[in-house]
Amino acid sequence: MKIRQATAADVDELVRLRAVLLKIFRSAGWNDDWRAPARASLLRRLTAPDPVLAAFVVENPDGPGLAACAVGVIDEHLGNPYSPDGRVGYVFNVVTDPGMRRRGYSRACMEALLGWFRDQGVRVADLKASPDGEPLYTALGFARTSEPAMRLRLENP
Repeated sequence: MKIRQATAADVDELVRLRAVLLKIFRSAGWNDDWRAPARASLLRRLTAPDPVLAAFVVENPDGPGLAACAVGVIDEHLGNPYSPDGRVGYVFNVVTDPGMRRRGYSRACMEALLGWFRDQGVRVADLKASPDGEPLYTALGFARTSEPAMRLRLENP
């Protein structure tokens, strides 16, 4: 298995894999209007001169496309005891194509992404875990926190 950092040529496949992941959380009324803006954002961020987003992928061994990916960003917050400079890695879009699961692809992508965070000087990483993903993240050293998460959807006026 070969893990590599994603390039601009992988953008369409990364968006396709994101759709695979989002199907797990799909609620009524979703459509595909998010795909074009997501593709543009991903392309811009992957090709930035000093990127704060990285994606690591495994190519499909049975044909064209990607089998799995893990994407992450480096956010900058105010410093705290765990991250004095405030830089925090955030992991998202860890997904393996359904026919390619149970081969270690997501783990390999996650390990590469965590290595990239370390190389960038990031000292802490966060993620939201699905029930299926939690055993992998726990095995990699992630632990539940006491910090509650909330969300507000800001609609355009």
